[in-house]
Amino acid sequence: MKIRIPLLCSLLILACTPKSEPLLSDILKETPSISGNSEYLSSPFVTAGNRVYMVGHQDGTFPPLGWHIKGEMGGIWNHPIKLMDGFDAELTVNANTYLLNKASEFVNYPFANKHIFELEDDTLVIERVQFVPDNIQGISIQFIIKNNSSKNIEGQLKFTGHTNLRPTWLGEQSKMLDTKDYGVLKENHWLVKDSLNPWHNVFGSDQAPIATQEIKSAKQPNGTSHSLTYTVQVPSKSEQVINFAVAGSYTSEEIALDQYKTILSQRKDLFQEKKSRYEALANQSKLTIPDKHLQETFKWLKYNCDWLVRTIPEIGTGIGAGIPDYPWYFGVDSEYALKGYMAIGQDKVVEQTIELLDSVSMAVNTNGRILHEMSTNGVVFNKGNINETPQFTSLIWEIYKWNGDKEFLTRYFPTIKKGLNWLLEENDDNNNLFPDGFGMMEIHGLDSEMIDVASYTQRAFADAALIAEELGNSELAKKYQNLADELKTKINEQFWSETFNSYADFIGTDDQALHLIEDALVRADTLNKPWAIEELEATKQQILSNPSDTPRPFVLYHNWVVNTPMEMGIADSTKAILALDNATKFTNPFGVFVTGIDRDESAGEDDGSFEGSKVFSYTGAVMTLPTGVQAIAENNYGRPDRALDYLQRMSRTFSYALPGSIYEVSPDYGMMTQAWNIYAFAVPIVNQFFGIQPMAHKKTTVIEPQMPTEWGEASLENVKVGDNTVSIWYSGSKIKIQQTRGDWKIRLVLPEADYMATEGNPERTTTNGKTILTFSDKDIVVSK
Repeated sequence: MKIRIPLLCSLLILACTPKSEPLLSDILKETPSISGNSEYLSSPFVTAGNRVYMVGHQDGTFPPLGWHIKGEMGGIWNHPIKLMDGFDAELTVNANTYLLNKASEFVNYPFANKHIFELEDDTLVIERVQFVPDNIQGISIQFIIKNNSSKNIEGQLKFTGHTNLRPTWLGEQSKMLDTKDYGVLKENHWLVKDSLNPWHNVFGSDQAPIATQEIKSAKQPNGTSHSLTYTVQVPSKSEQVINFAVAGSYTSEEIALDQYKTILSQRKDLFQEKKSRYEALANQSKLTIPDKHLQETFKWLKYNCDWLVRTIPEIGTGIGAGIPDYPWYFGVDSEYALKGYMAIGQDKVVEQTIELLDSVSMAVNTNGRILHEMSTNGVVFNKGNINETPQFTSLIWEIYKWNGDKEFLTRYFPTIKKGLNWLLEENDDNNNLFPDGFGMMEIHGLDSEMIDVASYTQRAFADAALIAEELGNSELAKKYQNLADELKTKINEQFWSETFNSYADFIGTDDQALHLIEDALVRADTLNKPWAIEELEATKQQILSNPSDTPRPFVLYHNWVVNTPMEMGIADSTKAILALDNATKFTNPFGVFVTGIDRDESAGEDDGSFEGSKVFSYTGAVMTLPTGVQAIAENNYGRPDRALDYLQRMSRTFSYALPGSIYEVSPDYGMMTQAWNIYAFAVPIVNQFFGIQPMAHKKTTVIEPQMPTEWGEASLENVKVGDNTVSIWYSGSKIKIQQTRGDWKIRLVLPEADYMATEGNPERTTTNGKTILTFSDKDIVVSK
């Protein structure tokens, strides 16, 4: 179907388009930006929003992306449905037609992005700028057509939208069945509906098209494509703007149309609102250090965190794990990430995510077990791995220390008590306090007594003891603390391997170990790791020569989780230093290998792209989470310079492929942005280097700086602790602290006794060789 509108009418509409409205690119001029690497123009980007997000390639195209729903994870998503596979834009001028699919440059902003297309020897430049407004089910797209020549330009811009209204992952389990889409032209836009579902997509412009078309050759069997064509008239040395909106709803036509109209009519205000909100995000936990690259990395990670907020009103608000393939909700990813979110002041989404995880986990499991993975349609894929339940306990205690909200603690303690009972009563058949089952390593067969599960369980009981005491249950607190103490001793005695100077991957039977060795040998041989084959064969012979009738510890894979006893601070110092030194063998310039046997002898010199498998896999991967865990572990044992080294390794991947982001697998594989990256940076920087240990429930902030040698001067401003805000300026001979509340205390812990307060009036004590200065002042200065 083609509908033509008289040219004179369209020209009148163009003439009446307001010229005073600033271009989105003009508003962005004072906003931080990073231009992409031309080698990565054919790799993904995201335009993020909490209701809708768009994923395409930096060159302006929308190829099939992702594996969770094969080829479907790109495009425009309004979870729990997809709106579009993407769109094409085609410009015809001077009898030449250009498909805008080969951008010469991609520029990323904290809350928007821009593709630049240079045509006709740069005399014609088109900018495509897009952003997703907060709490809106749609996206705003602006084309700016710039004529740099001395001649007037006349032509046409054709916009083709490829609607594909379909459910997200596991939709069929929630009775979301995809059917054929069909479109109807209404006013200046196309309205597309799924035949049997109330799913709608709307797209169009605030200008009238001169032609429209329904395109029969849709990219998807149930999808449909439609185009809108506009007159382009650009005088010499000037520009023309055409604004588009794409909006949708999974519940009604009325909502889809309302969202569409809101974007077109309120575009500028929505843009300014998001810009202001992101400026506030940057100002929270504002870091200034000599290493400007790491400083920039930390600032953009705060933006990345916001990119991952996902709101589905019928389910709730929470952080997704990563984009494009993990945009939904995870237990363990959140349990790491939310500690970092809290340290950068994004506390609202922290509490929303916890509420979501708790409510769904209790509805599905009833016994305190915390879910692993849930799609945005509410379908729980995995009811929970073993480690997620103890990690939830520690997350609740950590957040309570930041917010001081006893009601928060009271609300989640029933889940914690049930979860800890489930952990030992249903998952510890031999009653040795080491729960059996999968932890962080998703390797077939690694489901006996895992080191990470043991470490997180020990920490959970220690934190649960503090929670019980805080809530007035001293008897239960004592029980939990006794279990924590016993577990700490047993981990250091039973998981430690003198042979490898490492904690074991797992405790299991000889048969389990021999079976895993055979699998590991196949892996090592496939990856051509001769050193690993030699080590595994030696271990195999050692087992056969010295059989055991009882379970014992085994070091087979050198998985990163062997470092969790140091991450949790439960390793005794002698073992910790040996293990941390040993772990350096399993690194490359970007960080720590997920599975140690995957590294090779040249890893230390390899700074190129990670060659991932064609079928998505973590084999051979170096990842941010293991590297961040290692940084935290080094700090726990007084080695901030080594911790900084790991942060610098990770920061080498910042903007490597997607400007402004760090990939999940270093440097350019897997998810292009990942929630737990903030754990890997914020905890070492905020909690450890600057030493901020919140005690909001006591209206106290403990500060025990542990600065890397390279940071002669450093500051961290506007850190939210409860209803207080703390800022720290550090130099080798002087520390300045400010807080906004005069009824709060600052407890400054220093290793040297020669620090004296030059501003503020502290109480001074000495404990274990450390000087403790306790202030009740807003402004504090101590000097040597």
